[in-house]
Amino acid sequence: MSKGTSIGRVRGLGPAHDGAHHWLVQRFTAVGNLVLMIWLGASLVALPDLGFETVSKWLAAPIPATAMILLVVSTFWHARLGLQVLVEDYVHEAGSKFGALVLLNLAAIGGAAFGIFAVARLALSGAA
Repeated sequence: MSKGTSIGRVRGLGPAHDGAHHWLVQRFTAVGNLVLMIWLGASLVALPDLGFETVSKWLAAPIPATAMILLVVSTFWHARLGLQVLVEDYVHEAGSKFGALVLLNLAAIGGAAFGIFAVARLALSGAA
């Protein structure tokens, strides 16, 4: 005979074990993206013009550069989390799922790295 109730025997034995964490992180990145996009929109509207020199000079300041890097990281992280759910739900073969997740992670990391590099290059160039 088994011990405990039916639900007690299976609780915590699901395939994910961390679904709530994934869901929460996706919601936190969504809120972060919303706040940072509002900041970006307000900042760009406040600039006198949207020429390369003006935006480069603005982005060379520490606070805009840091906020823009946070926006890049949060956006790519949020996209990776959402697409990971799609792959896990709709790709059923283990090998294909693994390959899709590897490509997804490489694309997200590569895109974020490229975005960070672009912002850092503009910020560290001093708007030259």
